[in-house]
Amino acid sequence: MSDLPPDPPRLRAILEHLERQVAETETIGIYLRLQRDEVRKALARATSAPTRVRTPQRPELQQRTPPAEYLMESKSGPDDPLPVVVHVGTCTIRQGRRTPSAISAQQARMVLTDTVMGAEPCPICRPENKLGIDLA
Repeated sequence: MSDLPPDPPRLRAILEHLERQVAETETIGIYLRLQRDEVRKALARATSAPTRVRTPQRPELQQRTPPAEYLMESKSGPDDPLPVVVHVGTCTIRQGRRTPSAISAQQARMVLTDTVMGAEPCPICRPENKLGIDLA
C-alpha cells in the first residue's frame, strides 16, 4: 500500500514538485561535473609542469633569463610614423616608445629582407652585420 494520496490534483502537484527537483538536481549535477573537469585539467597541468626550484635571494646566484637573440620594435598602430626597427638582443639604444618583441635570428632575417614590411636595422647595433646579410 502506497503513502501517496489517491486524488489526481495532489498527485499532479507532487509530480510537478518532483520534476522540478529532478531538473534542479540535474542542473547542479552538470555544474558540478564541469567544475570537476576543470579541477582535473588544473591538476594535470600542475603535475606536468616543471617544479620551480627556489633560487637563493643573492642576485649573483639567481638564474637570469638570457637576453633575446634579436628584438623588434613594431609599429604601435597603422598611423605610427616610426618604422619597424630590428636590434641585436643586447642593444640598449632603442626608440623607447615601444616595447620590443623577442625574435629569432631567422625571424630577424625575414623582417629585414622583406621589402613590403620596410623594417630598418638599428643604426647603432647593426643586426644585419651579425646576421651576415647585405641590405644595400
